Amino acid sequence: MKILFLTDNFPPESNAPATRTYEHCLEWVAKGAEVTVVTCAPNFPKGKVFAGYKNKWYQEEMMDGIRVVRVWTYVTPNRGMVKRILDYLSFCIAGFIASWFIKTDLIIATTPQLFTAVAGYWTSVIKRKPWIMEVRDLWPESIKAVGAMEQNRILKILDRLVLFLYRKADKIVVVTDTFKKRIIACGVSPEKIHVIKNGVHLHLYQPREKNNFLIEKYNLKNKFIVAYIGTHGMAHKLDFILDCAAEVENKNIHFLFVGDGAFKSRLVAKAKQMKLENVTLLDAIPKAAVADYINIADVALINLRKSDTFKKVLPSKIFENAAMIKPILLGVEGEAKDLVESYGAGLCFEPENKNDFLAKLNLIYRDKEQYVKMQNGGVQLAKAFDRKTLALDMFKVLRSMVPLTVVKGKVVVDSVVKE
Repeated sequence: MKILFLTDNFPPESNAPATRTYEHCLEWVAKGAEVTVVTCAPNFPKGKVFAGYKNKWYQEEMMDGIRVVRVWTYVTPNRGMVKRILDYLSFCIAGFIASWFIKTDLIIATTPQLFTAVAGYWTSVIKRKPWIMEVRDLWPESIKAVGAMEQNRILKILDRLVLFLYRKADKIVVVTDTFKKRIIACGVSPEKIHVIKNGVHLHLYQPREKNNFLIEKYNLKNKFIVAYIGTHGMAHKLDFILDCAAEVENKNIHFLFVGDGAFKSRLVAKAKQMKLENVTLLDAIPKAAVADYINIADVALINLRKSDTFKKVLPSKIFENAAMIKPILLGVEGEAKDLVESYGAGLCFEPENKNDFLAKLNLIYRDKEQYVKMQNGGVQLAKAFDRKTLALDMFKVLRSMVPLTVVKGKVVVDSVVKE
């Protein structure tokens, strides 16, 4: 079976969509599929092409058995609506053109951004092959949720485009149960929607002794480290966390922020202005180093703006931190809260509620017995969301879309022969 996957993010980028796509593709290759990923030169989130790469019209590499085709795009930092739209559109067009020349049995296009799905749809029409729309975020709802754009004609057009794509996709894969319910409410048949949630590769994220080198390097010895590792964007409301940090009187508690994004410079300036001695802000790190930084944390902080839209999301950080037995301090309502509480893997606070945040932080610091229970809950949560199992669940969806034929007594799924 030949699979063509269009995605705007892929390793060496280390954000959640890049990781999900890469880890799924690894498992599909192991099952005998030929996987080609069409993406761009790695540049997220700073809008600077990574060392060792160039923003060329076309370039290829092999990555752990995955054929990776990189196309030219308008590279820009992850900020500024107009420039980002130009970035999205350029990948849509370049990715679509590159896909013309790739033999495949089916197409997957992942969102956000939405225009990647447009490229997937166009490719399916040209090649007359089925396509899957993977929905990792609800557009344009998420745009409105972070205040990036007020309701206007553009958003109305995006609403219509999303509905068009939902209806044209042969299958839809979503990452939460709530997403499925939302899409069904749009009039889409539930039979063609499959829930494949985020998860964690357990062999990559395992409990281990703390990395003393990093602790010494960043002057964190004897600190109770509350770590946020990931994108510093509009959705994450990390300025609220800085306001909370200013009111933490316990000198042993220290906040560690690792990553980059549209709001990173503002956060650095704010922390400096507030003279926060209990906050350390570090630049983004390679994906391969993420586990080392999770390792030095005592608590994993996961936070989003207070919005009904974010009640539908399930941050991938939950799974990686749970696997490394880090109790989770979660500022997300809805499905994410239900998940963490059902496994007892952490404590949840109301988003943007300072008193609730400080109370839960104090509890997680002082109650050692509860802390151990949350660690054990995290282990069980991670086991239930093993990325390998989830990737194989999605592979079953892919196989169901490829016709079976019989050649000389052997079952053939396109290029994969089964005795």
